[in-house]
Amino acid sequence: MDKKRQIVIVTGMSGAGKTVAMQAFEDMGFLTTDNLPAGLLSPFFEMVQTSQSVQNVALVVDVRSLSLIGNIADLLKSEQLNADTLFLDATDQELVARYKESRRQHPLAQDGRVVEGLAKEREILQPIKKRAKVVVDTTDLSSRQLRKMLFEKFSNGEHKAPFNLQVMSFGFKYGLPLDADIVWDVRFLKNPFYDQKLRDLTGLDQAVYDYVMATDGAEEFFVQYLKLLELTIPRYITEGKTSLVIAVGCTGGQHRSVAFAERIGRALEGQYKTRVTHRDIELRKESSVRS
Repeated sequence: MDKKRQIVIVTGMSGAGKTVAMQAFEDMGFLTTDNLPAGLLSPFFEMVQTSQSVQNVALVVDVRSLSLIGNIADLLKSEQLNADTLFLDATDQELVARYKESRRQHPLAQDGRVVEGLAKEREILQPIKKRAKVVVDTTDLSSRQLRKMLFEKFSNGEHKAPFNLQVMSFGFKYGLPLDADIVWDVRFLKNPFYDQKLRDLTGLDQAVYDYVMATDGAEEFFVQYLKLLELTIPRYITEGKTSLVIAVGCTGGQHRSVAFAERIGRALEGQYKTRVTHRDIELRKESSVRS
């Protein structure tokens, strides 16, 4: 496909992966809309064709909008609509299994069996499937594999699956971060809290940062830890992970973890979209007892 404006109609069997597809197109920068009312179909495509701000569009259609399906089928047949149609399918056996797992009712089988609804749906969608430019059988595809396939077919190399990296400092005394994917403990390093000149400063201050990094074992830890991250992060991305939270903890989340989070963030920001945060940097207690 060229790099001109793309219009993609996403349709197919219920349960075949349209929700995953819509999310993937959103991540590729497409304007997405789900089951647009039939009366708005023509104005919508006119707006798309004339808009300077809307580049790519993905329109999701299923049997919930029967009249819309008929309108699109007619447009495709007459070639009035210059769009690529993506049809997602799967075997009846797999679709039934997915419905059983999700405990949902098929939209065309409210009072009957799922297989009856699937049969009606296949009949209704057959005209569109025949004219679809891309047909994908998702029977043996995971959500990650489907996303990857869609990016390869429709992104033109301009968009990659989003990946956000967050490096967070925290204090163990305030509990582990609930959203942490990787947790590292730097309490083995010498604590600046016991230096009166550094106690009321944080790892954002150069004096504390230098103190922490000069601690015995700090440099070796950083080098080895960075190597581990450089090994594992690309593999997280390959597995389809879109975000990763690396949590670095010390006792109070004020000195050592802050300094290390800053250094790790700077080391990785050139490779990934990286954000550094400090959860507990302001939560200082008056007690002078630090374990």
